[in-house]
Amino acid sequence: MSSTTVIYTKKENIAHITLNRPEMDNIVNQQLAREMDDVCCRINQDDDIYVVVITGAGDKAFCGGSEVKMNVAAAVAGIDRPVIAAINGDALGEGLELALSCDIRLASDKARFGLPQLASGLIPVNGGTQRLPRLIGKGKALELILTAETIGAEEAFEIGLVSKVVPHQNLASEAEALAQKIASQAPISLRYVKEAVNKGMDLTLEQGLRLEGDLYFLLHTTADRTEGIRAFLEKRPPQFKGE
Repeated sequence: MSSTTVIYTKKENIAHITLNRPEMDNIVNQQLAREMDDVCCRINQDDDIYVVVITGAGDKAFCGGSEVKMNVAAAVAGIDRPVIAAINGDALGEGLELALSCDIRLASDKARFGLPQLASGLIPVNGGTQRLPRLIGKGKALELILTAETIGAEEAFEIGLVSKVVPHQNLASEAEALAQKIASQAPISLRYVKEAVNKGMDLTLEQGLRLEGDLYFLLHTTADRTEGIRAFLEKRPPQFKGE
């Protein structure tokens, strides 16, 4: 796929998306937003993709914000495969909202995080007021948003904003190792887990348990389920095909 603001590659069952405006802190412009939307749609139509990794080009920024009102976070949140954010630098404003739309966040020790919109008389509009409290709790989320402060990677880890902080030079390899580990699982199960967790957040416990049970029983109709049982009995790694 030819583009200038988004680099998209696929290796085996892992898709890699790189925001490619390093000279502008990978800030989202109209072209990048359009290309991200196209890439996300393409991923959802490709059954050979099991996991997605998103990062930013360069060493300074994951994504420093947005110049446009187009919601890149919504496009990423719409990906039905597990999405890992490899946060290689500043994730600020809409850039943090993009990271929040991913399922797992790994951070470089150089990364910084913040939602500074209030300092400009605005509020987060791409999910910051909704996804952040669900992730780190209402009180801390309000503190970050209302103060418009920027925090470092270690504090982000302490409050649960990211799941792991690694040395900057190790971020890409750590994200790849995690992606490969996830991609070794049954791909239909991966999608169902994401669906159960994400939809369950907005359901009662009883409704969520019912959804979980329905998805569990659907998996019994798949060839991957049969392969998983056979591989266990034969004491070998399973060869899942997403069928």
